Amino acid sequence: MAIHRGLRHLALRVTNLARSRAFYEHFLAMKVVWEPDPDNVYFSSGSDNLALHQIGAAELAHYQPLGGQLLDHFGVILESPSQVDDMFRQVQADAARFGAAIAKPPKQHRDGSYSFYFTDPDGNVIQALYEPTISLMELKP
Repeated sequence: MAIHRGLRHLALRVTNLARSRAFYEHFLAMKVVWEPDPDNVYFSSGSDNLALHQIGAAELAHYQPLGGQLLDHFGVILESPSQVDDMFRQVQADAARFGAAIAKPPKQHRDGSYSFYFTDPDGNVIQALYEPTISLMELKP
């Protein structure tokens, strides 16, 4: 069996690529690494890859978002609980401008983790998470 190097790639279909691009650049500080055409953009924060794909015009005209998403949420790891709080305040302050919303406020978890949840412009839920083991690991490219 092949040994993988972690879950480091996520691709999302979006209803408005420009709006979603601004969201991920602003809140997650993602940097564009490839933009092959006007309907696709690929980001990285250094050790990961996020792809945003514009839903095509023909499909978008009839697009009906699901009542609930099949993907429960995805997360970003932060270095400390104070960084979680900083991001929470940033999302609160800039939510309306970028199509974000707070889904759940910061919470201490039983395992020592600390997090909050927010949504992107298409309703995808993101967990901003301090996790004691992973948060303190040295990043390797």
